[in-house]
Amino acid sequence: MDLAIALDNHIDVPLHQQLYEEIRKAILNGRLLPNQRIPSTRKLSKSLGISRTTVTTCYEQLFSEGYIRTIIGSGTYVCTQLPDDLLHSAPIESIQKSALGQSSLSEYAASLIKNDVLINTEPQASINFRYGRPAFELFPMQLWRKLLSRHCRSDCHWLNYATDALGYERLREAIARYLSQSRAVQCEPEQVMITNGTQQALYLVMRLLINPGDAIALEDPGYLSARRIFLAQGAKLLPVPVDESGLIVRELENYRGEHIKLIYVTPSHQFPTGAILSLSRRLELLAWAHSHQAMIIEDDYDSEYRYGDRPIPALQGLDKSDCVLYMGTFSKVLFPSLRIGYLVLPKILVPIFARAKWLSDKHLPLLEQYVLTDFIEEGHLERHIRKMRKHYDHCRQVLVQALSDRFGERITILGEKAGLHLMVKLQTQLTDEEIIQGAASLGVGMMSAQSQYLKGNVTGEFIFGYSELTQQQIQEGIYRLAKILVA
Repeated sequence: MDLAIALDNHIDVPLHQQLYEEIRKAILNGRLLPNQRIPSTRKLSKSLGISRTTVTTCYEQLFSEGYIRTIIGSGTYVCTQLPDDLLHSAPIESIQKSALGQSSLSEYAASLIKNDVLINTEPQASINFRYGRPAFELFPMQLWRKLLSRHCRSDCHWLNYATDALGYERLREAIARYLSQSRAVQCEPEQVMITNGTQQALYLVMRLLINPGDAIALEDPGYLSARRIFLAQGAKLLPVPVDESGLIVRELENYRGEHIKLIYVTPSHQFPTGAILSLSRRLELLAWAHSHQAMIIEDDYDSEYRYGDRPIPALQGLDKSDCVLYMGTFSKVLFPSLRIGYLVLPKILVPIFARAKWLSDKHLPLLEQYVLTDFIEEGHLERHIRKMRKHYDHCRQVLVQALSDRFGERITILGEKAGLHLMVKLQTQLTDEEIIQGAASLGVGMMSAQSQYLKGNVTGEFIFGYSELTQQQIQEGIYRLAKILVA
C-alpha cells in the first residue's frame, strides 16, 4: 500500500522531518489506524522517490516516540496505544480557537463545547463493575441467527427503503402488546415510534418540545447521558432530590418562579440510586404535571428486572391527561448494538414526531426490526427475560453478600431489588479518585456516582454493575477492593 504524502524539496525543513510530521499527522487524524501495517523503508523510499536513509531516520523517530512498532519478520505497524500526551490532546479546544470555531459553529455546537459533552471512555480491567451491559454469553445467538436466516432467505424487501416513518408496523404492534401486558402502558401501535435507542428518543423530544433556556426538572442524582442531551439543547436544568421512594415531588415547589416544561424521571428503577417511585408519588407527580401544564419523560430503561417486589404500573398507564412520553430500549434486555428503542407518544404529538424522525434518519434497518418482531411474537423475548431475571438475581445476591461480608456496617447498599446495578455508599477517608486508581492497579474497574449529581459535591458513592460478571469475578473483585479500603 502506497502512502499519499506531500514533500517539498524547496523549503528549509529536512525531508525526514517533513515525512515524520506527515506520518504522525496521518496517525493522529485516523488515516493510519491502530495496528495498521505501513510500508517498509524500502517500499516507501521507492514510492516517494527519496533515499531509504531519509525514511529510516523518520521511522526511528516515530518508533522512539511510541507511534509505530516493528515485528521482526512481519513488518512495521501503527501502535495500538499512542503516547499519553496525545490522549490528552484537545481537538474541541482547537476548534474553539480556530476561525471556524469563532464564526461558523452553530449554537448547538457551541453548547457541546461549553458543557464539555465528550464521548465516554472506559478504563480496561479484568474485573469491571461497569453498568448497563447484559450478559452476552447467555444471549440465544443460535436462535437469533436462525431468525436472521429466515428473513434473508424469504425475500429481499428489507433491502429497500421503509415506507413508515414510525417504524415497522408489526414490530410496533408487538411492542404495544408487550408494554400493555408487562407494564400496563395504555397505547395503540400508532402511538409507538421505533427509535435508534433512547438517545434518539431523547434527542427528538428535546428538538421538538424544548427551546434554549426552557426549564427541565430532573432527578438528582440522575442519568448523566440524558443531562448532556438536555444541556446540548440549551435547556435550563433544575435538580430535584430523590430519596428511598424516588423523586421528591414536593421539592418541585422550590421552583415556583420557573415554567417547567419537562420533568425527566426513571420511576421503575431510579438511576443511579435504584429507588422505585412509589404509587402515591406517581399519582402526585402526574397531578403536579397536569396542574402546571408540564410534560413528563418516563425513561423505563430496565424495568424488566425486578427481584421480589410486585411491579407498579408505569406512569404512562396511570396518566389521564396525556402528559407522559414513555420510552424504553432493548439494549439491556437483548444487546446494545441492536440499537432499537421505542417512544410511546400522546396521539396529538405523533404527526410532528413522525416528520422529525423521517428527516432525522428515514428509518432503522428493516432486517433487525423483522427479526425482533418474530423474537417477540413467538415468545422468545418473554422466555429470555425470565431466564435472565433469574441469572441477574443470583449475581445480585452474590454481590450484596460479598459486600456485606467484606465491609459490614461500613457500607450502605441502595437499589438492590431491581435493575442491573446497585449503588453503594462507602465510609472511608479515601477520595473517590484514590479508590478508583487503587482498584485499577489491582485490575478492578469502578465508577463513582459523583458525576451523576447536578447539585452538590457528593463523595464515597459508587455504582456497581454486576450483569456481565460471573460469581467468581464478583467475589474476587470485592476481595481486591477490600484490600484498598481496609488498608
